[in-house]
Amino acid sequence: MGRVVVTRRLPEGGTDPLVTAGHEVVLNDEDVAFTKLQLCGAARDADALLGALTDRIDDDVLAAGGTRLRVVATVAVGYDNIDVSAARERGIRVGNTPDVLTGATADLAFALLLAIARGLPEAADSVRRGEWQTWGPTAYLGREVHGATLGIIGMGRIGRAVAQRAAGFEMEVLHTGRGGVPLLQLLARSDFVSIHCPLTPETHHLINEAALDKMKPTAFLINTARGPIVDQAALRRALTEGEIAGAALDVTYPEPLAGDDPLLTAPNLLVVPHIGSATGATREQMATVAVENLLAALDGRPMPDEVS
Repeated sequence: MGRVVVTRRLPEGGTDPLVTAGHEVVLNDEDVAFTKLQLCGAARDADALLGALTDRIDDDVLAAGGTRLRVVATVAVGYDNIDVSAARERGIRVGNTPDVLTGATADLAFALLLAIARGLPEAADSVRRGEWQTWGPTAYLGREVHGATLGIIGMGRIGRAVAQRAAGFEMEVLHTGRGGVPLLQLLARSDFVSIHCPLTPETHHLINEAALDKMKPTAFLINTARGPIVDQAALRRALTEGEIAGAALDVTYPEPLAGDDPLLTAPNLLVVPHIGSATGATREQMATVAVENLLAALDGRPMPDEVS
């Protein structure tokens, strides 16, 4: 049987299958992201790591595991925080949790789109401040979503799910990739741009100053993928100078974003704390898939969702 280190608290009962199978489970009782030193220490005494997207599992961490560490499972669909090439070289298997968070993340992307388009955060805050006096024909004016053009960067599972939701609003949908349009054309034509591509060296700062300059001054940017895909300094300038109308972010770099980060001084900006998959049912299913990946790997079987 193996020793499994779980770096963050899972939904109640999430690790029960590991215990039932006879594995030793070591929990991070503080439920605070491990430092690199702590991750190295955890790997040194583990057959398996069950981590989160906040865990930077690089070659140093993998090397600390020596010949004992056999598998790393992440409770996330993205695995840019794991050095998969280094893991492969060391014979360490890596699993993720695709599919199960598609619907929840697509819902959140569309919720952010609606919220920033209609100015919901500002409107709600004005009520709390006692500034709502009476109804007025020019008060709290937002942007139409129905019939607008939505550009989707990354037409994978989540991108397609967002497109399905856009159909209910009779939006024209553009997308990059196979059968789609070039990125710059998408940026120039879209009223809303929603990012759903993975973070890779090619997509790092994909949305930079030049890309933002191509967008309409009336357009909005939504990012529920990964923070570094957007150049946040460029985004702050674009919002401050009115080059785009607004932005809504579920992801930033770094995470968590400091309260005094310059980005937060930008106007027409909505930031939420990486809650794309944050529904009870989705997080429970993510934990289940991650644990199933570990059980399979520790038993020498094919993992249900192994990163190739």
